Amino acid sequence: MKLDNPHRQSGPVDAGFRITADRPMALLAACPAYAATPLVDASALAERLGLARLWIKDETSRMRLGSFKALGGAFAVAQILIDRSGETDPTSAKAQAVAGDLTIITASAGNHGLSVAAGAKVFGTQAKIVLSSTVPESFADRIRATGAGVVRVDGTYEDSVAEAARLADVNGWIHLADGSWEGYTEAPALVMEGYTVLAEECRQAFAADGVWPTHVYLQAGVGGLAAGVAAHIRAFWDEQPQIIVVEPDAAPCLLTSVEAGKLTNAPGPDSNMGRLDCKDASLLAYDVLRSAADRFVTISDAQATAATDSMADAGVASTPSGTAGLAALIDEPPAEGRVLLIASEIAETG
Repeated sequence: MKLDNPHRQSGPVDAGFRITADRPMALLAACPAYAATPLVDASALAERLGLARLWIKDETSRMRLGSFKALGGAFAVAQILIDRSGETDPTSAKAQAVAGDLTIITASAGNHGLSVAAGAKVFGTQAKIVLSSTVPESFADRIRATGAGVVRVDGTYEDSVAEAARLADVNGWIHLADGSWEGYTEAPALVMEGYTVLAEECRQAFAADGVWPTHVYLQAGVGGLAAGVAAHIRAFWDEQPQIIVVEPDAAPCLLTSVEAGKLTNAPGPDSNMGRLDCKDASLLAYDVLRSAADRFVTISDAQATAATDSMADAGVASTPSGTAGLAALIDEPPAEGRVLLIASEIAETG
């Protein structure tokens, strides 16, 4: 499926979250694990696809967690402590006293939960991560290794979100979802603010080089990454690219919602793009992308799997979720285009 966005607006877009990277980058400056991730110049693959340039933003080493999600959940945990304690340093004695009384819970398809769990460990809070039966046990093991508790539920990602919200309400815990809906936007807004760091790193690199992308492909589950990056691009990049949002054909929740003009569930079978297999879009992401994105496209599981081999040939090992943007690019490469892709997570090892 393909949809040219009829709602596309020019210029910066209204967003329900901070689209500058100032706050998360200030916190990250003090983090020993932080470094800007590589922007790989995939010249051989560009030549094969008939492109002028192809850059791959390689998130597979991000802060030792192997995913762009490290920018969102961990920052949100820190900012929650700052807001609740009134301190500017989440590791201060006062902030730590507050942290000791907090439990943060979230549902996850894997990487967001790992980021929240890692942030909770660093900043001294308790974390509970709800995983559906579709999430590989390898993710559960990595989350448990941080000291966080894992709650397993039968069903889909959407079932795990509902259970996390229920447990938060029953126990008085903080619900830190990366999706948003009517009446629930404050916590996910922090997560999306963290993702703007990725876009700012790219902006700085392109500004220094003097060459900008003509096309940016952004894979989407509930849409947090795509919206965080797209909003930043529209506000701060010197040259404006076409933005193409890529979803599994089994879960085109953003395409379906934009086409319908309102948030719309997109039922379908399970996809091998597990971190993108989300049937309900985030409200904040939908609001941004219906104004900022030029096009929405879907790809099949087979296309996503094939793209992992092409990206590996370019030196970046990822997953079908992480190479979804490349799959859409291979399907219809813009002649002589200058393209930015995001390899959003590291290849699974078990």
